[in-house]
Amino acid sequence: MNFMVCFDISVSGLIAQRKRLDIIAANLANIETTRTEKGGPYRRKMVVMSTKQPELDFGKILSFEVKGVQIDDIVEDESPFKRVFNPAHPDANNEGYLLKPNVDLIVENTNMLTARRAFEANIAAIKAVREMALKALEIGR
Repeated sequence: MNFMVCFDISVSGLIAQRKRLDIIAANLANIETTRTEKGGPYRRKMVVMSTKQPELDFGKILSFEVKGVQIDDIVEDESPFKRVFNPAHPDANNEGYLLKPNVDLIVENTNMLTARRAFEANIAAIKAVREMALKALEIGR
């Protein structure tokens, strides 16, 4: 068992979940943003992840060795914006409706909790591998 491979896999998970938390934080920060550079309300962003492909080594391809996770893209959620009747708002249309971001507080909190738990699980995996490595070093004593 190569301990460094285990560390690499867990570290890739930590990096991916940290980025996911960054995107969730941006979504929550912009939950009331009705005006962006693109000219409309803020559109919720999501992280697209996939498994890292093994390096082009014939032995690694045959062993189906997985190298962790990677972030492929950050995409915008294409769900419709929320319409709220607020004729006094400067961004309201002629009918008095205001388009608000498609960010849902409950969904973002759930995603944040999931990302946090995944981050904690990767930390626990790193600690377990470290303990195993230390125990393996004690064999020679």
